[in-house]
Amino acid sequence: MKPGTRIFSTIILFLFLFLGGIESIAAANLTMGDAINKAGRQRMLSQRIVKAYALVGQKVMLSAASQLQGAIKLFDKQLAELKEFAATDEEKKTIAEVASLWKKYKTMATTKPTRENAEKLAAMSDEVLKKAHKFVLLLQDRSGTNAGKLVNISGRQRMLSQRIGKFYVLRSWGLDNPEYGIGMQKAVVEFTDALRVLQNAPENTSEINDALAKVEKDWNTFKISKQLKGNNYIPSLVVRSLDKILDQMNYITALYAGITK
Repeated sequence: MKPGTRIFSTIILFLFLFLGGIESIAAANLTMGDAINKAGRQRMLSQRIVKAYALVGQKVMLSAASQLQGAIKLFDKQLAELKEFAATDEEKKTIAEVASLWKKYKTMATTKPTRENAEKLAAMSDEVLKKAHKFVLLLQDRSGTNAGKLVNISGRQRMLSQRIGKFYVLRSWGLDNPEYGIGMQKAVVEFTDALRVLQNAPENTSEINDALAKVEKDWNTFKISKQLKGNNYIPSLVVRSLDKILDQMNYITALYAGITK
């Protein structure tokens, strides 16, 4: 081997080991609250990817392409951290199943957006969501605390905001699958019920209560039922409203994670 080639190979090996070490350190530094938070965010990303993909296909939001790319990149990053954090045999098995589904899902998510592909992606997103949710529950069980449960519930609200958006945007693209309407209305009910659970949690700090009050205000003004009447879809407005709620729930979930050891 030529000296130059040997040096180049050594540099590549060093970078590989160095970057791998960074991922291991990042995972080791995660608290249980952080891990549940990130695992829960994977659920949200599974739904956000479809929503952004369909928006790109409809060409109604300039930011949709960057949302899609950002969601894919973040899912990849967190998946690596969660693989390192998994401790029990069941956790390792489940996160491996998430990774297997993600490989196929990611490939589909990077294809040119079409209605046909969007429907396939939507079906795949539910498979990823199911396995990602199972991993969250395993971490919640390992935490053994009610605070860990609150991180899960709060994090799931993020997913529901994007799930509602996913179904709405698919329908606005002319995809009339009745399951989309049913799924959306179910997600609306689940979000409302879970918001009540969070508001009544005895672990809440004044900061969490104030943030939840803002979410309730925005949720009540969302009026999703009126926006669904007829065929007058306004995806850009609906998505912006849901993303505002997503940002608020992301903040609240981080607060719950902070009180989870």
